Formats: sequence, structure tokens, C-alpha cells
Amino acid sequence: MNDGDDKGGLRAALGGLTTRGRSFLAAGIAAAVCAYVLGQGDLLRVGLLLATLPLVCVAVLFRTRYRVAGTRRLSPSRVPAGTEARVHLRMENVSRLPTGLLMLQDRVPYVLGPRPRFVLDRVEAGGRREVSYRVRSDLRGRYPLGPLQLQLSDPFGMCELTRSFSAYDTLVVIPRTQPLPPVRLAGEASGYGEGRQRALALAGEDDLIPRGYRHGDDLRRVHWRSTARYGELMVRREEQPQRARCTVLLDTRRIAYQGTGPDSAFEWAVSGAASALVHMLERGFAVRLLTDDGSSVPGEGEGGFAGSTHESADSAGLMMDTLAVVDHSDGGGLSRAYDVLRGGNQGLLVAFFGDLDEEQAAVAARMRQRSGGAVAFVLDSDAWVQGESHGAALAGAEERLRLLRESGWTAVLVQPGADLAELWQLAGQQSTVTQSALSGGATGGTTGFTGGWS
Repeated sequence: MNDGDDKGGLRAALGGLTTRGRSFLAAGIAAAVCAYVLGQGDLLRVGLLLATLPLVCVAVLFRTRYRVAGTRRLSPSRVPAGTEARVHLRMENVSRLPTGLLMLQDRVPYVLGPRPRFVLDRVEAGGRREVSYRVRSDLRGRYPLGPLQLQLSDPFGMCELTRSFSAYDTLVVIPRTQPLPPVRLAGEASGYGEGRQRALALAGEDDLIPRGYRHGDDLRRVHWRSTARYGELMVRREEQPQRARCTVLLDTRRIAYQGTGPDSAFEWAVSGAASALVHMLERGFAVRLLTDDGSSVPGEGEGGFAGSTHESADSAGLMMDTLAVVDHSDGGGLSRAYDVLRGGNQGLLVAFFGDLDEEQAAVAARMRQRSGGAVAFVLDSDAWVQGESHGAALAGAEERLRLLRESGWTAVLVQPGADLAELWQLAGQQSTVTQSALSGGATGGTTGFTGGWS
């Protein structure tokens, strides 16, 4: 980035006179006036010298203000909340003359820490200087860094000019993520290929659609029947891996959460959704992030699912950027999210809910019918604010959990300070019990049906 445009011209440069420069100028003018009144030529020469020196310094700085270039580099540019990032500044003197004393100052939001200032001694012609500072935020978000300000001064300290660089960078503070144990949840299928392999086994080899031979193809995959039919070498297509799907639903309704700050229930839900997204992507799932207002990360793969056409790291980065700035919604219900899910073929559904009343619990119950499996983490917002669960609030939360479980959800109540990894493990255990009970009931029904036909 290069030094910014001149905003005030020579008048702004004159406004950069230091106390020393203004004193010299005032003394020179006073000496010149006294010399005129008293008729002293020597005093007039002294006055002119005193007044000219700061003006010459202003002119020199004014002509050389565009001769300094600088760059900024973030390492890394995306960090979890509570983690430090380092900002590297590089200044280069691109003129043929050495600079005087330079003061470097970068603008940063107050949540990242104090504004960094650096004093650079004389920089030789073509020389460069590198400095760095650290920033840290406990609050997620997108924070602009810059523009960089450079204060130039002359060797006599008569004038100081401050110029701003035009470019700035953005530091993305994403939610904290926690490694989750590899448990098997209800309705969860393996990430790759099982459905495709089963379809191939049922269809048979003759139903495969061959393609033309390409250099480097394995000759063992040559499909001789198609080769004879088309008169050219044809090979069987490679198996196309099929990813299992997972939708992570984040409830952002303002009325569903109480309290603010990094330790609030809403921030726990955002961090939990981020951890679930990263975990499922690492397991090979095509994942979609969905909020209560029906919005998801744009520009992703088919059906809004990430990971099916993008690398997992890139997909996780896009969704993390979305979670870094997600905020409360003004909506009061989950109906828009249900409208998105009602299309079916959503795979596993992992939801992070705030407070649910009877109506919203019923909407959530209907979501379960549109997914292969569903796991809900329900936050008791009153307990997060008051520090403990009271009888009435706890009874209401348990009633909502009962409604979700009756509709097929694996529902877990989240208490203040709960560890997500432990809750994830608990959800896996409940899913195993539920799945075993359903399998046992289905087996018993089948046996009775078969016996009736015997």
C-alpha cells in the first residue's frame, strides 16, 4: 500500500509544525518586525533565518511524503476466540534520500488491545524495517486493521506530518471449537460409498455406464462388451464416492437466549455448532449450516451442503466465517428452518436450541420426521443467567425434552459450563439405546408377521 492522497495540501503541512517549529517561526516574525521598527539590518537577517528554517523543513517533508511504502501481513488471518494473532508491518524507504525519525501507528479496534506505536530511527535510502505486534479478542467477529498511519519528522524536529495508508486488512475471529469423540449417532451412516456400492451390487456390472479410454487408465477396467459395441476402447467408470449428509441447525432467536458475553448461552451454542461442523466434515460428511431464519452459507455444493464439491478445509473456513459474525435474529419461531428441512433427504440433523416453548417444540418435533436422525442440544437459558437450574424452569425444560424424545430426537439438556465433548458422548450413548430399542421392536414385529403367515 502506498501513502494516501494529500488531504490538505500545503496548509495541512503547515499545520504539522511542532511546538519548536512554531516557536522558531514566531521568533523570526517578531525579530523581523523589531528590525523594521528599529532599523536594524542584522536583526532582520536573524529573523529571516529563524522564520525560514521551519518553512524549509515543511517544504522538504511535503515533497518527500510519498516516498515511503508499507505492507501488513496477518499470521494467521483467521483465529479462534481467545487466541493471539501476530501482525507484521514492513516499511520501506523507496526514495534516494534517508528519512528522519518515523513514528508508525496502526489503527485497531479496542477489543483487540491498545493501539500499537513504533518509533523507527533513520531509514537509509532503499532500506526497510520490520516490526510486529500481537492482537487478541475473546469475542468473535470481523475486525478491520488499519489504515496504517505514518508520522514523518525532519532532523530538526520542526515539523511532523501524519499520513494514512489507504489499505487495511481484516482479522476474522471465529468461535472456539472443541475436538469431539468419534461416536455413532442415531441415523448416522458412514461418510463414503456404502450406498453407491450397494446400488452397484444390485444393478450388476452391465448397468454401468462406460466411458472412452484415456491415457493412463488401468487396462483391467476395460469393458469389452462396450468396446465391441462402439468400436473403441471403453472402460468402466470409477466408483463415485457418495458422502453422507449432515445439517447443523443453530437457533439464533433473540427471545431464546438471555445474557451476553463470551460465557453466555448463545456463545456456547455458536461454539457448539462450529465444533459439530468441523467434526462432521473431518468424518467425511457433506455438511450444511442452517439457522432458524432458513438461511445457510451461500455458494456451497449441491443443495447447500459443503464438502461435497469443496475440500473440507475450505468448506469449514467458509462456514466459520459465517459463524464469526452470526447474531441474534428477531424471529420468534423455527418455521422457516422447518420449511427448508421439509424437502427431505437431509441426512443427520444436529441442532442447538435455545429456550423452546410448547409451540416451537412441536415445530422441532416435526423436523425429526424429515431427517434420517436427529440430535438436539437444548440450552436452559434461565440456568445460564442465574447460575443454577430452578425447579419451575428445570421442569419446563424437561417437558420440552420429553416432547422431542417422543418424536424421535436424541435430546440432551445443556447446563451452564457444560463440556460439549461429554454431552456429545452422552448423545451417542442415548442414540445407541434408542436405536437398539427401535431395532428390537422392529424385529419382534417382523417375527410375529412371519409367524402369522406360516
